[in-house]
Amino acid sequence: MGRLRLHVTPGAREEGIAGWRGESLRLKVRERPQKGRANEAVIRLLARRLGIPRASIGIVHGAGSRDKLVEVEGFSDEELRSGLGPAAH
Repeated sequence: MGRLRLHVTPGAREEGIAGWRGESLRLKVRERPQKGRANEAVIRLLARRLGIPRASIGIVHGAGSRDKLVEVEGFSDEELRSGLGPAAH
């Protein structure tokens, strides 16, 4: 099971992956951080990009924060990094 650090911008105008900052993947989601909607949008975005079911992704730390740690079944840490784009410098 791979782990991925995220930095999430909720309430963004456009949804998508904004690149890497250090070890964290920056994501933008349209949903506001109310009643778990932004977290669900993060899971949907990652599942769609990786081509896997949403149930394969879980937030293990930071559900109430912009900085999150997610686990993804069926992927290594390296596969996640390569599957979600090159590191931005």
